[in-house]
Amino acid sequence: MWCYRGGSISTEPRINDRIRVPEVRLVGPSGEQVGIVPLAKALELAQEYDLDLVEVAASARPPVCKLMDYGKFKYESAMKAREARKNQAHTVIKEMKLRPKIDPHDYDTKKGHVVRFLKQGDKVKITIMFRGREQSRPELGYRLLQRLATDVEDLGFIESNPKQDGRNMIMVLGPHKKKTEAMAEAREAQAVRKAEAKANPGKSQNAAEIDEVDEDIVDDGDTAADEGIAEETVEASAEASSQV
Repeated sequence: MWCYRGGSISTEPRINDRIRVPEVRLVGPSGEQVGIVPLAKALELAQEYDLDLVEVAASARPPVCKLMDYGKFKYESAMKAREARKNQAHTVIKEMKLRPKIDPHDYDTKKGHVVRFLKQGDKVKITIMFRGREQSRPELGYRLLQRLATDVEDLGFIESNPKQDGRNMIMVLGPHKKKTEAMAEAREAQAVRKAEAKANPGKSQNAAEIDEVDEDIVDDGDTAADEGIAEETVEASAEASSQV
């Protein structure tokens, strides 16, 4: 009985002696068109220039090959891909949970988290949790969501209007600032503060704490770029101060 055990398919281009065609369309080291030449002639030119013959378009007829330093080419390609991942940012959805009759102090704390998330360029899912007889008064949750949206309208907008979902009411806020812009601003501000810190060793503790926040923004962006879409839930830390 015949059995096939497939291995991984290489995505690397064929180079030098691995190229198995009678002739190739050759491109010189500076990008100049040499023309269609026999494979043996192309390999001879590669040895003369002390370069590699790299197949850059295998599907062409004849295949297109270029004279280049393949090791240097791979290194530069890896560095470009790394830089692209560093500047890439995926959508991150944060979640904030509140109660319909939340205490004013707790509301200010939760709003502060929402402001921080929006400044980072993240979306925020706001969830109002109803319990018991609170479910018969959805207008309490609706008014609270509208109040929060108004308080942070300079940083975000209502991307998804409030809607009832079982015992919860949900609204999604989108940031005015893109994630990439927030990351770039955070890096720039952090670099400025580090330069100031070197010039003034007696930097205040408050400035140091701001640097830590900026590092979190940058780290969050890099993690999102490597791992894709992430979700973070911030649980409510206080119950309502009074009952319906």
